[in-house]
Amino acid sequence: KPETLSQGQSEQNCYPYMLQKIQIGCIESLEFFKMKFVRNLVVVFALSAVLPAYAVAGGHGMKKDIVDVAVSNGSFNTLVAAAKAGGLVETLKSKGPFTVFAPTDAAFAALPKGTVETLLKPENKAKLVAILKHHVLAGAVPSKAIAGKKLSPATVNGTKLNIDATNGVTVSGAKVVIADVKASNGVIHVIDKVLIP
Repeated sequence: KPETLSQGQSEQNCYPYMLQKIQIGCIESLEFFKMKFVRNLVVVFALSAVLPAYAVAGGHGMKKDIVDVAVSNGSFNTLVAAAKAGGLVETLKSKGPFTVFAPTDAAFAALPKGTVETLLKPENKAKLVAILKHHVLAGAVPSKAIAGKKLSPATVNGTKLNIDATNGVTVSGAKVVIADVKASNGVIHVIDKVLIP
């Protein structure tokens, strides 16, 4: 209901009252816009932090090839060193696509003492290459393509792997601990053991 002048109240006396009401209204409006601005600013900062992380997670290194992804991860130093010693870096950086079952550094460390050092010697290059190729399939095979199945695909070495994806995923006795790490030229599935042909 609009406020009216009380009896005997002059317009002149009412001006300060009206001015005060206007000031209060302006202050309330200013506080409202300040709160709205702060909320929007918080949302902007939150999105700026989340979206790049989401993009990286969603991309899983799509701009990097298999070797680049392995190097940047930091958990495949032994595998990368073996690929270099075996002369397979250029192959794994080629168009592909490939599926690599990648043993971690811990998996290599679990081999009998001296095994890695022996394999890295130039005179054992052929054996090293055979072992490394035993971890690689031609074509990109995501986990969803093998879910619920038992398969025996041929590796690029001509040997076969025994994949059981009916309860988690195992590859010739090794457990897939991280699946579907995508690269520009294929996919990596991280395993906890080194596969020996």
